[in-house]
Amino acid sequence: MTAMTAFPEGAPCWVDAMLPDLGAGKRFYGELFGWTFDEGAAEFGGYTVAFRDGRKAAALMPRPDPSMPVSWGISFATPDIARTEQTVIRSGGRIVCAPMPVGDLGTLMVATDPGGAVFNVWQAGTHRGFEISGEPGGYVWMGLSARLPHTADAFYAEVFGFTGVRDGPSAAPGRLPWRLPGADREIGCRVALGPDRPDVPDHFTVCFLTDAMDETVRTATALGGTVTGGPHSSPGGPFAVLRDNQGATFGVMAPKQPARPQN
Repeated sequence: MTAMTAFPEGAPCWVDAMLPDLGAGKRFYGELFGWTFDEGAAEFGGYTVAFRDGRKAAALMPRPDPSMPVSWGISFATPDIARTEQTVIRSGGRIVCAPMPVGDLGTLMVATDPGGAVFNVWQAGTHRGFEISGEPGGYVWMGLSARLPHTADAFYAEVFGFTGVRDGPSAAPGRLPWRLPGADREIGCRVALGPDRPDVPDHFTVCFLTDAMDETVRTATALGGTVTGGPHSSPGGPFAVLRDNQGATFGVMAPKQPARPQN
């Protein structure tokens, strides 16, 4: 996939992780995904961009407050962040951090959906977002786990125009793939949280592509991470949920292998 420089409204355009120990995060993800890092921006609290083969892949940042979660966050693109702010409020969401300029990079807003899942909205300036996606070491997928799935579907349809693909090959009970308006490619999915997981809050999971699932799992555990789910098959290919050595959860997916011809 070629480098990406602009994103349609509602498209996932960036992911970043908030970690207690930035140095430990750089060692973990550098070894796991082959990322290199810039020096970090002191004016933005040490925000550090990760690169894969010289292209922007994600970012890591020091956690400014011990009460804040250790987690990966996702940003969705908008051409008009003020309009998106009003749509979030009108649709039952909540604004956690009102739109604020981040130098000349762009404008950031932090919000929650009606179920409490946190997401970011980004109106690009000089920082457009991913320069690598859909390649090993790059972002590839996002999933929302929601306690009230139909409420979540309605919210994201209103705010970003997400369309549920109910008759596609990757749809399943409790799982609804999402597309952007006019697109023929799925950008992620909504998964219903069942009563067997009463303590799990609504949340997004960001997923990165790997070309060697078993090796990625071995490397993650050798670096102090843990496997919390899988690897198992999924419509997009083998999938696993990992937790890094500081507690941030993320997914990894390997390309789907073509079916072998029958003898």
